[in-house]
Amino acid sequence: MNKSIEKLLNDQVKYEAGASMHYLAMASWADANGYNGIAEFFYNQSEEERVHMIKLVKFINERSGKVVVPALEQPTPEYKSLNELFEVFLKSEMFVTEQINHVIFECLDKKDYNVHNFMQWYVTEQLEEEAVARTLLDKLNIIGDDKSGHYMFDRDINTIVSSATAAE
Repeated sequence: MNKSIEKLLNDQVKYEAGASMHYLAMASWADANGYNGIAEFFYNQSEEERVHMIKLVKFINERSGKVVVPALEQPTPEYKSLNELFEVFLKSEMFVTEQINHVIFECLDKKDYNVHNFMQWYVTEQLEEEAVARTLLDKLNIIGDDKSGHYMFDRDINTIVSSATAAE
């Protein structure tokens, strides 16, 4: 495996692991603040990112690369509002997309078509993740500071996510 590509893949392992831990912290914050639906959403997001990380680890090992299990920074434990929570969620997904695009660019530059092919799954996944994050943030922006709207958003988040995913 090309060493620069291997490094980028290991960096991606760290980004996926970091996202998983951030979403776990978001879930915990939502849970502690009575937003059970939002908490469940972020617990699921955390697990999904962990699965993405494991998929990368296995791929690096299958290609005879050397996996570097990353140390992670402690995620933000507190949020001022639901809007802030979902703004951070969208920014996180956009960052991961940017990093995946960088891996793809380098794969093409180095003519590593096997890794390029593998990374296409992540490209598709990120399109979905960003769309969901934007949809949820749009809904919260419509709701504004209405507490009953927040209650309904929390209650209906899984339906909103299912609808957004089906629309794609």
